[in-house]
Order: sequence, then structure tokens, then C-alpha cells
Amino acid sequence: MNIFIVEDDHTLLDALKSGLSNWSFQVSHPTDFADVMGPFLESSPHLVILDIQLPKFDGFHWCREIRAVSKVPIVFLSSRDHPMDMVMAMNMGADDYIQKPFNMDVLVAKIQAILRRTYAYQDAQADVLEWNKAIIDLKKGGIHKNGVEVDLTKNEFFILTVLVKANNNIVSRHELMKMLWDDDQFINDNTLTANMTRLRQKLNSIGLSDAITTKKGLGYMAITL
Repeated sequence: MNIFIVEDDHTLLDALKSGLSNWSFQVSHPTDFADVMGPFLESSPHLVILDIQLPKFDGFHWCREIRAVSKVPIVFLSSRDHPMDMVMAMNMGADDYIQKPFNMDVLVAKIQAILRRTYAYQDAQADVLEWNKAIIDLKKGGIHKNGVEVDLTKNEFFILTVLVKANNNIVSRHELMKMLWDDDQFINDNTLTANMTRLRQKLNSIGLSDAITTKKGLGYMAITL
């Protein structure tokens, strides 16, 4: 599982990365504290560790931003011990608040407990995908960019998410039709072509019509512009 750490103390960050790696966790983190959401969306973490005192914006700010798009568990890790900080963290949707200094074994035990509770009965994934600076909302079935929201049909949205999740790999027409068939949405070759044409036309309103390319004789690919 992937743990996303927002911590500006490089010594502590390295210690966390080392400690969590020993427990087979993957660790990702932002390098620019003015842009935490980009790396967060890209890594689709299973849990977030947030410091409060950060450059640019504090941890409370990033907690609000994350909670606006995802229900991923959030653990605050801070040297601040004022009760109001703890109350604010919990009221904003944090799952735990751990004070520095801390014991690594205790932190790992808490993380494992939170992960078990969170993912025992649900798929571990973020509620959104980021693609070419657009946000694909997996819950609402739409895509928006720079304040412009695009409404998609169920088939159009399914095709878009399959292509984006393929990570710049080609998806054949046969694969798409088979997946749509398995999803109880019957679709034939002509219907797939019509859906793809409409999808591109709708993506044109946010400047992404060229972000889905046709590979002649092979299939389709969602690319990064």
C-alpha cells in the first residue's frame, strides 16, 4: 500500500520512508509544498500523513483540499500539542493525531489499524483521477478543468476511465467492447465508434479532444499532452 507523506523536515521524512519501507509500504511525497494535490492525485495513496507546520500552506489547508476530493485516511503528525489543534484536525476529517516525537512501531501499528478499518470492505482507490490538469470524478461520472465541467454518458465515462487508467498504453477496440459487455452495457463496433466521437467532441470544450488518439489497427490511447 502507498503512504503519502507531507513533511518538510527532510531528516524525519527519510526516517519515515525507511521505517515504513521496512513494513513493505510504498512511500510517496511532494517536492513542491505549493503543489501538494498534484502528487497526491497522481500517487492515489491509501493513507496520508500530514504535518501541520509546512511552507506555503499549513497541514489544515491540505487536509481540506484532500477531503474535498477523497475519503482517504489522514493522520496528522505534529509537534504541536495544543488541544485545539487536535480538535480542528478531527473536525476536518483526520483519522488520528500523533504528537512528535513518536515511536515508529506505534505509528506503524496505528497505520495498520486504520488501513484495516478503511479497506476491509471497499476498494482502495481515490475518488478522483488527474489527467492533463483535468479532474475525473469517479463518483459523479464527470470531468472538469479550469471550472468547466463536462457531463458524460455512462459509456463515455467508462471508456474515458479505462483509457486513462491504462497509463499511456493502447487499449484495443475488442478489449473496450468486451469490458463494456461485461458491465452489462451492450455495445457493438459502430456504437463504440459513435461513443468515441461524442467523447472527443465533449472533451474539446476543455481542450482535450486530441488527448485520446487512435492507433490504426490497434485501438485507442489516452495520452499526456
